[in-house]
Amino acid sequence: MLEQTNARRVETTWGSRVRLDSSNAAPVAPRDVHTSSFVVVANRLPVQQSHSSGEDWRPSPGGLASALTSVLQSRNGLWIGWLGGTAAASAPTDYEGIRIKAVAISPEEYSDFYLGFSNATLWPLYHDAIRAPTFHRKWWRAYQDINRRYAVAAAEAVAPEGTVWIHDYQLQLVPDMLRRMRPDVRIGFFMHIPFPPSELFMQLPWRREIINGLLGADLIGFQVPHAASNFSRTARRLVGVTGTDSTIQSDGRTVRVGAFPITVDTTQIINMTRDPKIRERAREIRRDLGNPEVVLLGVDRLDYTKGIQQRLSALSEMYADGQLHGGTHVIVQVAVPSRESDAHYDQERHNLEQVVSALNGDYGLVGSPVIHYLHQNLPFDELLALYLAADIMLVTPFRDGMNLVAKEYVACRTDLTGRLVLSEFAGAAAELRGAFMVNPHDLDGIKEAIGSALRAGPEEAKARMQRMRRRVLRHDVADWAQSFLLALQRGTSA
Repeated sequence: MLEQTNARRVETTWGSRVRLDSSNAAPVAPRDVHTSSFVVVANRLPVQQSHSSGEDWRPSPGGLASALTSVLQSRNGLWIGWLGGTAAASAPTDYEGIRIKAVAISPEEYSDFYLGFSNATLWPLYHDAIRAPTFHRKWWRAYQDINRRYAVAAAEAVAPEGTVWIHDYQLQLVPDMLRRMRPDVRIGFFMHIPFPPSELFMQLPWRREIINGLLGADLIGFQVPHAASNFSRTARRLVGVTGTDSTIQSDGRTVRVGAFPITVDTTQIINMTRDPKIRERAREIRRDLGNPEVVLLGVDRLDYTKGIQQRLSALSEMYADGQLHGGTHVIVQVAVPSRESDAHYDQERHNLEQVVSALNGDYGLVGSPVIHYLHQNLPFDELLALYLAADIMLVTPFRDGMNLVAKEYVACRTDLTGRLVLSEFAGAAAELRGAFMVNPHDLDGIKEAIGSALRAGPEEAKARMQRMRRRVLRHDVADWAQSFLLALQRGTSA
């Protein structure tokens, strides 16, 4: 049954009711030939070009595409998103059984919407304002325009009474925009990054617009319960809605709010780690590193929220005070390229590489550096080989919505070896209680946690890994998607 609203509705020849907004704009009617009863809307499409030219396509990196592939395939679903980059290119209309609809973004829009409002305003604000967010009205106008473009694309693509699942911080206005165009559809929204406490969120000049945008959804999902509570409390304080942390009454509608912790494709990871080629590659990596006693591994997107430099500073002090020794303890740090067109991220890379150089200059041996640094995207099978080669996994972000690297590491350790050092400010910390927990702002605390991981005996390490694997193996990424969609259809939160 459709929710009651105060907006005027009209009947159309295609049998669905459409709400008109106060500007009296024309309703958006779905085009029957291209509609789908299940539509995913995300900033990026699940495919990208393998090369700068040609029509060779491959899956985009990241867990979202793998999480939703089977769901979309089983429902003849359609994915709406940006192809990436600003060069003109035509996305395929179908990829591995998923229908695709591309949203165009010009170079100027990319600068204002993506680099600007999404990643220089929202990203730092939502990550505890580790760096001060920047507020520009021009960026905000671009954010509104691009969100409206996604909303129109979704309104055109979803069949009457269909379901639309919108993802992440770049598209927070889409739920309400879409509801105004298509009140007949069921709308879900999932936030992959943290949602800040009210005291931080209130800095945003357009705070009410963002909250009202999200309240257009029927179900709003977050990674962890405290993020869901942050949103609900802010909504009650800011726009006067009523309800609880899990149920909000807004504009005559019930909006459900809940935590749906995302996870990894455990079956795929376990099957791949049994591959003799990947296991041999793990052994080869250790040989290439000089067969050290201990391999410490960090795999992070190159971003100031990940705490990479702080972690390496702690490790440097451990070499200086004799807790770590060159040739015996070797670090591998993978820094996955991120937002390379942004000058701030160029500076982040420069600063990190200076720290790496200093570590090797101070503590490396001839032919045996203490840290091996890779600034590149690695194939997933190579990442799994690195996970298998590592004795200690270091995941120490200052703030993270979840952090799937931690879960990938745990999932692949089928022999119950390995130790995980994990930031208490990663969403994964709520589930991976067998990790060596650390406050990533505390250099001495980081050193203590790494030292504890080094000293842990085989039985302690096994017990900790068993505890974490029980949690990770309980649900896989398909279960995550299904649990959210089931709650959306039932009108309940987790």
